[in-house]
Amino acid sequence: MESTTEETSQALPDRYRRRTAAGSTVDGDKEGKDRSKDDDDDDGECDKEVWNTLSDNFRRVQSVLDQNRVLIQQVNENHQSKIPDNLAKNVTLIQEINANISKVMSMYSDLSVNFSSIVHQRRAIRDSMNNSSDEEEKENSAGS
Repeated sequence: MESTTEETSQALPDRYRRRTAAGSTVDGDKEGKDRSKDDDDDDGECDKEVWNTLSDNFRRVQSVLDQNRVLIQQVNENHQSKIPDNLAKNVTLIQEINANISKVMSMYSDLSVNFSSIVHQRRAIRDSMNNSSDEEEKENSAGS
């Protein structure tokens, strides 16, 4: 199952898509503050990078899962044949399946950690931008 980033983007509900028009707000921006076009473009670039990274990782996982599907089919065929040599080969095949399962678990774990880090970094950046914007507003209203 291969899909491009563009296809993935088309399949997402509107609430998950980024808005890039100047002056529009980004989903999840509680205060509804306007953002400049440059900020949206930077976010768009970051989003593309994040989606590409996620897509690449999911493709790698899918590749390992596809390998396992082939190995499982071979194990089933060997088992059904009841030929002693084929049954002996199943031991090695099952060990490879188990190793692949461990690989997939590790890949998902890494993916989860990386995604979580990206989300936390972006929240920290957004919060610091909001805080500095709030401070500017206070200074401007105090100076009036």
